[in-house]
Amino acid sequence: MTASATLIILMAVLYAVGITVMLERSLTRVLIGFMLVGNATNLLILLVSGPSGSAPIVTGTATDESMADPVPQVLMLTAIVINFGITAFVLALIYRSWWLAQLGDQGDSVPDQHTEDTQALTEATFDAVDLDDAAIQQVLAESDEHPDDEKETEKRS
Repeated sequence: MTASATLIILMAVLYAVGITVMLERSLTRVLIGFMLVGNATNLLILLVSGPSGSAPIVTGTATDESMADPVPQVLMLTAIVINFGITAFVLALIYRSWWLAQLGDQGDSVPDQHTEDTQALTEATFDAVDLDDAAIQQVLAESDEHPDDEKETEKRS
């Protein structure tokens, strides 16, 4: 198989642009550069994989000689998965740095609350949970689907 000059030039341009963009200071540009380098690597694997052939399924016949090599396909699939994982990680870093930049001088620390405020909030939360439980029990008591629950609710009352 002869490699297409267009694919070789495209791969070289992707590598060049990707590495140039990765040298910028912004995390977003680093992410874009990394994605370009990942796609250039997939093109490189495609170009060096050898001649195309039939599907890589071994049947034990003489036509297996024209079978394509499955290793480059596996390498390309692995490169795609690794590229996706690192892209997700860098996106998380970008979001975290944006979040910390929005907080300003406060940073990641949480200001101390008075214990009275915390206790009042906790009591309000438990009151809301108790009201929710009572509403659920009332709906179950009124429905015909749970006759056993009605008896238990009447016993509690």
